[in-house]
Amino acid sequence: MPIRSPSLVELHAFLAVARTGSFRKAADELFVTQAAVSRAVARLEQELGVDVLARSGSGVELTAAGRELRRRVEKPVAALEEAAVQLRRRSDRMRLRLSVVTSLGNLWLMPRLEDFHARHPGIALEFRPYRRDDDFLREDVDLWIALKQKPRQQWPRQVAADYLVGREIVAVCSPAVARRIRSARDLLAQPLLVHSMYPENWSLWAEAVGAKLPAGWEGSGFDLVINLIEAARSGMGVAVVQKCMVEADLASGRLVMPVPGTASTGRGYYLCRRRALGAHPAVEQFSAWVAAQAALSEPASPARRRATG
Repeated sequence: MPIRSPSLVELHAFLAVARTGSFRKAADELFVTQAAVSRAVARLEQELGVDVLARSGSGVELTAAGRELRRRVEKPVAALEEAAVQLRRRSDRMRLRLSVVTSLGNLWLMPRLEDFHARHPGIALEFRPYRRDDDFLREDVDLWIALKQKPRQQWPRQVAADYLVGREIVAVCSPAVARRIRSARDLLAQPLLVHSMYPENWSLWAEAVGAKLPAGWEGSGFDLVINLIEAARSGMGVAVVQKCMVEADLASGRLVMPVPGTASTGRGYYLCRRRALGAHPAVEQFSAWVAAQAALSEPASPARRRATG
């Protein structure tokens, strides 16, 4: 069957002129040139074989045929436009934009994403750069996995935050170093590897296991968790790190915990979203999945609850 109806481009141009009474205003509304609108209307009139607009020095008016055409096509064209908008929105809802602390992303989240994609093949993840001092006002991010930097830190009012993992810290070292360790006192006599941003972690761990750090102790400092862990892997000494960061190493035996026991920093990583964010299926599905993964990492951790502090 041959196509006898005008194209949507031509109909949009005609309807915009009909609404605004001006080729220039119609062009502004459609974000095209005035010449493009004029050509589209001319093609429409040629295809239909009638004039739909009466042009004069005082402006543009609809002819009788133009009024009839507008009456017949305005609602159907608007319905098509709305359908296209809704379908695009639905497609966007299955695209999830994440901003994740780099260390947690590399060491904890990335190894688990194969499971997420297997369970939710229709959701496309896009990672955005992580900013340490993010104000959570960015429109290019749907969800953050952000670090609570201080135990008493308050999240901004516009943010809903759920604890995931990372409060628990443990002491780890290579199997070779562990052979020299029989007690917490032996452990603290080894070269200590320190996260330079959180040197107090060693004090927290020592207190939790009932030990005491040597007077005037010093350790080798690392500003990145991945470097701290790699130093422990290579046998440089003992590191205190978040347990979630070394799960794979502990499971493989590449690192060991020579002295059992954990301590809490009161910090950790939180799943954050803007409270004003509307219904978003991809956000809901990822949030449920990552919370389940976190529960597997820290099964004995406090109940995960919506937190503002």
